[in-house]
Amino acid sequence: MGFDLRAFAQRVRVTDGAWGTQFQKRGLAPGSSPELWNVENPSAVESVAESYIKAGSDVILTNTFGANRLVLASHGLAGRVAELAEAGVRLSRKAAAGKTRMYSEFQGPRGKPADVKIFASLGPTGKIVMMEEVSKEELSAAFGEAAEAMAWGGADAIVLETFNELAEARIALQAVRKATDIPVVVSLTFASGPDKTATMMGDKPADLAKMAEAEGAAAVGANCGVGPDNYVAVARMLRDATDLPVWIKPNAGLPVVDKKGRTTFPMSPPEFAAFVPKLIAAGANFIGGCCGTTPAHIEAVRAAVR
Repeated sequence: MGFDLRAFAQRVRVTDGAWGTQFQKRGLAPGSSPELWNVENPSAVESVAESYIKAGSDVILTNTFGANRLVLASHGLAGRVAELAEAGVRLSRKAAAGKTRMYSEFQGPRGKPADVKIFASLGPTGKIVMMEEVSKEELSAAFGEAAEAMAWGGADAIVLETFNELAEARIALQAVRKATDIPVVVSLTFASGPDKTATMMGDKPADLAKMAEAEGAAAVGANCGVGPDNYVAVARMLRDATDLPVWIKPNAGLPVVDKKGRTTFPMSPPEFAAFVPKLIAAGANFIGGCCGTTPAHIEAVRAAVR
């Protein structure tokens, strides 16, 4: 019997935070492929997963956001999709198997570690469907290939995240559903429009909900782009439009560029976690963080959910 995401979401679940900034702290060079670390520096990848498990995550993602042939081609790695995607999932699963989270009430019977779920991250290709940069068949093949490897690696679910175009998200969802029978979360970035509740292409939360229900998604959501204040409204819009579980991972506020040209995110862990009750009231079932969030942010979210 497969993983029942809807049953799992009956109580609010804490997900993880940003991975990219954690890799940069561990020495990942700007512009290089994070996914290559799944085979060249696996201990660093596993340590990021472990840090979020220890912070209290019920769900951790995988270092596979760009693990599709169209993204990997820019790094000369188009032929290594299956290898890198499967390895990324296995590293997160290994971390989950070996670590006990710090909060005892989230442990299983007889003190065993709680069952942390692995949701494989799969991002967009960087191609715009409406511009016909690549064919829909090419996009579908790229997503399907990645999803098959992620399922083979042992993912409990797949998260299609940070999509800005509903049309590409639909192609991805259809391809993943065809390649595997594990649950799929579809998460768009809503950071445009006068009230910051539309995608860059003008899609609204209700549009996502309608598409996701029609195509068999297990959950819908929003991530990246804006801080948690904006995503309270987006979560409410998603909840009003569907009874599917709602997945929310905001940034730690809007990015700020310092005098040295470095991008930082201003919200402290307590400031970020202060929005958790509002997100729950708006209908969020899964709450975590995107750009700028750290294990400390997730620990604060865990405490707020408690």
